[in-house]
Amino acid sequence: MTRAWWHDGIRFACQGSGKCCVSRGAYGYVYLTSADRRRLAAALGMPTREFTRSYCDKTDGYFHLRETGIDCRFLEQKRCSVYDARPDQCRSWPFWPENMSPKAWAAIAAECPGVGKGAVVPRERVEQTLVFQRRSTARL
Repeated sequence: MTRAWWHDGIRFACQGSGKCCVSRGAYGYVYLTSADRRRLAAALGMPTREFTRSYCDKTDGYFHLRETGIDCRFLEQKRCSVYDARPDQCRSWPFWPENMSPKAWAAIAAECPGVGKGAVVPRERVEQTLVFQRRSTARL
């Protein structure tokens, strides 16, 4: 088996640019687990049921944030207004399976100022995040 290009880890540190919170195409759902919805509801000071009714849609049986434009509804002045409560999908950026080819990573690096910054994220953490993402998307 070949070693992944990121075997020795990857430098990444969020720079707060908000560029990851803008849709880059027709498909831009931010899927939400029940824990995500509870966490976001608590951050907004409302019951989970009310949060779900006010901020979510359900497609093919899965909850996601209701789209209101090309930017995430919680992006305010290039900052996530619910950062501490952000969904797991957002927490795992940029270590999504679809981003982990050299070509895709180069495209991410061209947009995201956090790529190449900060401490090295160890291979083990990247792999754990990829496993988490694969499991999450397999249920979709």
